[in-house]
Amino acid sequence: MRLRIAPSDESFFDLFEQMAKTVQHGAEELLDLLKNYTDLDRKVSRILDIEHEGDEITHRVIHRLNTTFVTPFDREDIHLLAASLDDVLDHIEAAAEFLQLHKIQEPLPQMISLTETLAQAARETAAAMPGLRKMTVENLQDYWVEINRLENEGDRLYRRTIAELFSGDYKAMDVLKFKEITEEIEQGIDRLEDVANTIETITLKES
Repeated sequence: MRLRIAPSDESFFDLFEQMAKTVQHGAEELLDLLKNYTDLDRKVSRILDIEHEGDEITHRVIHRLNTTFVTPFDREDIHLLAASLDDVLDHIEAAAEFLQLHKIQEPLPQMISLTETLAQAARETAAAMPGLRKMTVENLQDYWVEINRLENEGDRLYRRTIAELFSGDYKAMDVLKFKEITEEIEQGIDRLEDVANTIETITLKES
């Protein structure tokens, strides 16, 4: 354990917990949109609002980072963790907007499966984030192992979806539209793995 010469600002933990819950909310809203594909404009607008909420929390993290002398862990890791969580919401927002902009009549079942993986990873992240306060391997190892498993599952789903899109059963323009949306969902899962990797790095440094 590193020697601390002054109390650190513990409010970072509150902000990261808020951000993780916001990410979970966004992922679950996207999943609901895909599963209950009605009232698209209202649901997409709701997801945009959630993304803006995430932006506000991220700005608060960065402001606090720039005005705090002693932080609970490395500044670079605080910045990376905030940026990765914000990126997840950006990909969720993009997937929702592309559904609207491309005038998708009905989402692919594979999109729903991939978003279920995204939502599960977001739930795991929100549930694990309070454990960052203790920063012990015993407290968080199961979390990052599970996120890695879910990311691998997401990769497999993504590869199968892309292979099916290029099977010749879809119109060329539909392939491009579906591929763009699917990639945004898959990127959201990847960024949640980045969050887990950053938390693992922080934990190992501070243990």
